[in-house]
Amino acid sequence: MKHIILILFLGATYWLQGCAGTASKSGAAKEGATLHQNTPNGVPAGAVESRFSESLGQGKRILGHPDWNVWGASPIKTEDGKIHVFFSRWRGEHKNWLTDSEIAHAVADRPEGPYTVVGTVLKGRGDDHWDAHTIHNSTFQKVGDKYALFYIGNNLNGLDLTTDARASTQRIGLALADDINGPFERVGEGPILDVSADPKDWDSFITVNPALLQQPNGEFWLYYKSWDKNNDNMRKMGVAIAKNIEGPYQRYAKNPIVTFADLKKQVEDAFIFRYQEKYYMVMRDMGVLHPHVGLILESADGLDWSKPKLGYRMSTAYFQEEKIERFERPQVLIENGRPTYLFLAVMGGEYGKSTASVLKIDPNKF
Repeated sequence: MKHIILILFLGATYWLQGCAGTASKSGAAKEGATLHQNTPNGVPAGAVESRFSESLGQGKRILGHPDWNVWGASPIKTEDGKIHVFFSRWRGEHKNWLTDSEIAHAVADRPEGPYTVVGTVLKGRGDDHWDAHTIHNSTFQKVGDKYALFYIGNNLNGLDLTTDARASTQRIGLALADDINGPFERVGEGPILDVSADPKDWDSFITVNPALLQQPNGEFWLYYKSWDKNNDNMRKMGVAIAKNIEGPYQRYAKNPIVTFADLKKQVEDAFIFRYQEKYYMVMRDMGVLHPHVGLILESADGLDWSKPKLGYRMSTAYFQEEKIERFERPQVLIENGRPTYLFLAVMGGEYGKSTASVLKIDPNKF
């Protein structure tokens, strides 16, 4: 009888540890109750909330669709007052983002919508191109008289999609257009930012999740995430700098510039903006405070970053919903130099897939 009890105890312990491990790695919405203890109003226990987080109002889901998963809406306001968003979408299961995502364009009279989908902007080229399959996680800005769409692409030909190899061909690309409605033409035949050729480097496995910062001196700073697969297996943030939007982009010598490796935690989707002579980096938390909130870091120069504070709360703080959902890929609408709305991807919604969402930033609080 003692042996049976011991086996049952060990089995239960192993099951609970497995659930916790899955939650910490993927940020999956369904987790043990202990993960959400002491989180009143969506604020993790012990978290220092930033002014940015305190400035966020109630949220609204946008771009929900019964046939599409939607992710990562990047907004811009044009001179006619219209709000345009460029977002990822794909059909089927959520995991299909790896194989079937494309970038689409939608327009509205106001950030909260309603939005009219214009159509597909960019999709995989097929064959042996580096971006043959998925096109995902775009960020969009106007650069001079052109429109710049940074994105990640991959080529899955011959890869075992049950292993980490499925991520190994993810790179950052760039497409430009003279008009916001396109057509968008890719810059060059290869990625705009490839991996390092030295396997010992922290960014020799992937380059993903671009965030563009246009500096006052005319330089283009392209922030990116990589997976330090060959060293400590942690995801970190770096930056590459160019004098022209088309590149070439040169890596900053002191990369990575943001890492939580000392905490055994990862860096995820980041958006960088400059406001009132200070730089801000908003990102999804991968467990520093809680895997269902965001972080925000500050910097005087865009290179040396502060310790993180709470950047945004859990999804239930902003939506009239009971279930805490994955809440990530932050993008900020900038109007006349001021951040006015935070756009985020969020799981769930009316159709049980994923949608974009928008939260207003109170200018009196940030």
